[in-house]
Formats: sequence, C-alpha cells, structure tokens
Amino acid sequence: MKTKKIFLTIILMLMVFLASTSSVNAMEENAEDEDKVCSPYILILNPDSTLDHFPLKETKVTTNIDGVIAETFVVQSYSNEGENPINARYVFPASANVTIHGMQMVVGNNVVTARIKEKEEAKEEFETAKKEGKSASLLEQQRPNVFTMDVANIMPGDDVRIELHYTELIEPVEDTYQFVFPTVTGPRYVSPSKNEETGEESWVETPYLPEGQVPEGKYNITVNLSTGVPIADLSCKSHDIHVSKNGDSKAVVTLSDLKDYAGNRDFILEYKLNGQDVNCGLMVNKGEEENYFLLMVQPPERCELEDIPPREYMFVLDVSGSMQGFPLSTAKGLIRNLVSNLRECDSFNLMLFSDEITLMSPQSMAANEKNIKNALDLISEQEGGGGTELAPALENAIAFLGKKPAQSIVLITDGYIFDETEIFDIIDNHMDQVSFFPFGIGSSVNRYLIDGIAKAGQGESFIVTDSSEAEDMAARFRTYIESPVLTDIQVTCDGFDTYDIEPQRLPTLFAQRPLVMYGKWRGELTGTIKVTGKTGNKDYVQEIPVDQITPLTGNHEAIKYLWARKKIERLTDYGISQNDPGIKEEVTQLGLAYSMMTPYTSFVAVVDTIQNPSKKSTDVDQPLPLPLRVSDLAAGGYRLASEPGDIILALAAILAALIFFLCRAHKHRYERSRI
Repeated sequence: MKTKKIFLTIILMLMVFLASTSSVNAMEENAEDEDKVCSPYILILNPDSTLDHFPLKETKVTTNIDGVIAETFVVQSYSNEGENPINARYVFPASANVTIHGMQMVVGNNVVTARIKEKEEAKEEFETAKKEGKSASLLEQQRPNVFTMDVANIMPGDDVRIELHYTELIEPVEDTYQFVFPTVTGPRYVSPSKNEETGEESWVETPYLPEGQVPEGKYNITVNLSTGVPIADLSCKSHDIHVSKNGDSKAVVTLSDLKDYAGNRDFILEYKLNGQDVNCGLMVNKGEEENYFLLMVQPPERCELEDIPPREYMFVLDVSGSMQGFPLSTAKGLIRNLVSNLRECDSFNLMLFSDEITLMSPQSMAANEKNIKNALDLISEQEGGGGTELAPALENAIAFLGKKPAQSIVLITDGYIFDETEIFDIIDNHMDQVSFFPFGIGSSVNRYLIDGIAKAGQGESFIVTDSSEAEDMAARFRTYIESPVLTDIQVTCDGFDTYDIEPQRLPTLFAQRPLVMYGKWRGELTGTIKVTGKTGNKDYVQEIPVDQITPLTGNHEAIKYLWARKKIERLTDYGISQNDPGIKEEVTQLGLAYSMMTPYTSFVAVVDTIQNPSKKSTDVDQPLPLPLRVSDLAAGGYRLASEPGDIILALAAILAALIFFLCRAHKHRYERSRI
C-alpha cells in the first residue's frame, strides 16, 4: 500500500512538472500568434545561446547638476562576442521629466551623430539599413520613461558605443533636492482584455533574468554637483557612494563599490542647501529666433488650519504577483500607518486588487478602533499573486465614492502595468470628483504612472523604496492633505511681454515645493510677475520685479528644451488628447524643431558603408535584470528549462528517484517476507 502511495506521489509530481513546463513553453511559443500581448517572461540563459554574445558590457552615467538644471550623458558599450552578425534590442528607462536631445553611435572607427526624424520615417530608414547590411541604431520612446535601443549588423568582434544626452529640472520638495536616475525598467502587466495590438507593445515581452541574478556588465554613475551655495546633508538611499567635496558648494559623487551591481534599482541622490536657496529666480535665454524664461517662485510656509473638515478615504492596495515579498510587506506597513492615524471624524474603506477586487465593506466605515483593526487584519492576510488590473479597481473605487466633498483615493502599487494612458483617462474624467494620492512601492517603481496619477488627479505622489520610510511617508501624506500650502493659484505679468506659458493650469500645492513656470518673452526684461493664491484662510500675494532679478548662472541653452518638454507633457503625457491628429502633428513638429525625442519622433544613426556583405544576421533581445527585491512573479511566468536537453535531464532525475523508491520499497518487502 505504501509503495502505491509513493508511486502515485511521484507520478503526480511528474505530471505537474510536465504540465507546467508545456504550458509555459506553449505560452512563449504562441505569444506572437495571440491577439494580446503577454507579460514578460523570465529567461534562464544557456551558455551556448547567442543571447550571451552581445552583452551590454558597460554603462557610464555622468550627470552635471548646475543650480537646478541637470544634464546627463549616458554611454552604453556593447560587444559582439559571438561568431555571427547580430541585431539586438535593449529596453532602458529614464526619468519621465527628461528631454533627450542628442544621440551618437560609434562602431569601430565610425562615428555617426543621430538625426531626429518622424517615427515612421526613422523606423523605415533603420530597417532599410538593416537589410542593406549597414550598421545602424534606432532610439524610440515607448513611454516618457521607457525607451528602446535597436542596433543592426554588428559584426563579430565589433564594439559599439551609444551616447545619449538629456536635460531635466531638479525641483526641491520640503527643502530637499532629489536627483533620480532610473536604471532598469520593471516588467509591465498587460491585461487580457486588451485585444488590440498596434505593433508598439513588443517591448513588454522583453526577457528578464531570474530574481536576484544580475548581468556581468559594469554600471557606473558619477554626479558633479554645483549649487552656488553650501551643500548640506548629501546622501544616497539606494547605493553606497563616495563623496569628494571641492569647497562648500561643489561635490563629486561616485559609487563606492563597482562590484555591487548598480543597474537593478533607481539611483536616488538627496541633498539640502544651507543659506540662500537657489530654487527661486528668473532664468532667461536670448535665442536667435525666440527668447525663453524659467521662473521658480518659493511658496509660503505651510499654514496650519484650525478647522479641518472630515474626509472620506478609499485605500486601494495592489496585491498582485509583482508585489509579492518585499513590496507587499512594505505596503502593509505603509497602509497600517495611514489607516491607524485617521481621525475619528473621518471615514474610510479598503479595496484589494489583483485579477480580482475585494472590497472590505459595502459602505464607508468610521475610523474607529474596531474598523481599523479589521482593516489591518485583512491586510495582514495578503501574500501577493495574479495580474495587476488597476483600471477596474480605480473605476470601482470612483463609483463607490460617488460625488461628495472632501474625498481622496489613496493608491498603493509598484505601477508595473502597460497601459498607463487608460489610467490617466479614467482620472481625467473624474478629477472634479475626487483627488488622487498614489504611493509607489519598491526600488524601481513606474514613476511615470505614479507621478502621472498625481498630476492628472490634482494630488501628490509619494515613493517608498524601503520599509523604514513608511512611517515618515504616512506622516507627510497627513500633513499634505490636512494643510495644503497654496490653493487657487494665479500668475499674471504686467509690463513683461510673455507668451506660450507652460503649464497653463497650476494645481493646488500640497508639498512645500516651488512654483515652476516656463515660457517665451519678447522685448525688454521689464515689468512685474505677480503670483496670488490662498494659504489657509489668508490671501497670498508675491510680486517679482523682472528688471531687478539677476538671472541665475548656468546652462541657459537648456531652458528651451525644458519648455518644449513641459509643453509636450501637457499635450500627450497625462491627458486624453493623444489620439487627436492635430495634437500628433503639433508634437511631431516640436520634436523636429527642437531635435528631441517625443512619442512621434525618433533618433536614427546609420553608418554609410556596408559592414555586413552577407546581409545575414541574428535577431536577439537582451534580458534585463529584475528590479531589486522584485519577485519572479512580476514577469508573468518563467521557463523551468531553456533547452530540450534540460527537460530530459529533469525527467531522468525524476525517473531515477522513482526507481530508487520502488527498489527500496521492494527491498523492505522482501526483508519482511524473510522474517
């Protein structure tokens, strides 16, 4: 009887193994034939695979921060270590706020400066060069924070270097400046309900290495910081750094240990300034055709309100597979802090979502001790699993709240979804009904989604990279929502001839951050800029005499790129107008005029001479590391073995175990019969 049980157990194990292997392999083999885009999968590299033969050997990041403007230069070095010509694709991230306005490709002795072209034209030029056997590269924007780099006809032994140049603004929040350089793109979940496919979604199928495994290539980051006033409290929460100071206002920041792979989590550098802050001032640029300005105005001190009206909160917690482990554990601590510190006059509810939606109560509950305990008990039971169906969760949360005053949706997620635009559309249609406060959880969250929800939803975003930050972030949230810094903001110009102002709408300031405006001007630097608003129950007025302000020193050429990026952001990033042909044409012309990446313009570089006379090459997709402390479940499945030989070995091992147990059972039965 025991022998039969052992036999049946092993057979069951064998069936489970075969079923899981065949289903995963079938999913991978049929991914291109399905009408939907599958989530990414984990790829276990085989030493004989061509995927190993075109590694990203090194990434060098150099950022120069001058005042409030950061210019970043990224150099990616590749090498074809195989025996065949290769075409390869890499997926890499950037901040959603950057303006990419330069690219260069170096193949051997060939140096090619990339040109900006309309997306389809650039793609066609790249594909033509690829067919002709010419080395080429194509940089495309998949999202404002996700880009793909394609290279073609890289010959055996060739070294390739891709150089990128981009600009962004560093805005302080609560007197703290933060420079973030994303290093890896997390997996993106694609809902099965999305059946349409435009051909642009293939980047989400990028293979990923198993959890904890990192590439062999080097990843180096250097930040040259120059603030003009003394630097204080310089630190990095993501990496161990070495700081070399040159006086009080300059510092060079490098990684302490290059053996500690830096490319699997966001690089987050924070610093404060002593004395006069540099975040206020008027920066101007006189161009050949147009003049640009950047205005940063320090808002008033936060005013503590005596009478805070009761609020209703809907806490929406992501419990999908990508949140398993560290992210969900951190999220539990965060929401425990948020819920536990509600006032008794407030009300709340809790929604958990993955593939399914769980609502704690059919109606909002008073924030009393009993209801808070029940909420915490429900949260503690969650382990993480399933897809990230964020859109239905938000729609249900909005419908539940209805149209009542003082309502807030607090979303807690890593943001690993594909269709961010759908989320922005949902929020855009309901932003007069409810405010949105997203919390991003993890070492490499989808900041485009998290920040976009806050911008589209007239709220504030929060990023929690470590469980130790949960309590402070919860306290910040309570401060923000209970006492906004400035409301009803208006900016007018008297005697200063300005036009093309961005942004056109200024939201409520919840955080202590400066007002930032970009625009163009003509004539002379005269007149006054006036800022008005409400701080608590008091009127706020600040006037800036234009002719009395000394423009800040720094790279004034960057201002026009920042203006163009802000305008493109308004037109495409967080609204519902992306499918408007007029918007597409306007954004395309901006990209071409300013030589910058947009959803509709791309950089292409082609070596004139034919490098690959045979015109035969192998297409490969290089795997990415999973973000630090993100589970394999985030990638939607994984290969148990990468080659048929591996499967045969696994089957042989199971059969050997089966024979061993059967022989052992037979021996015991024989010995008992002799007794």
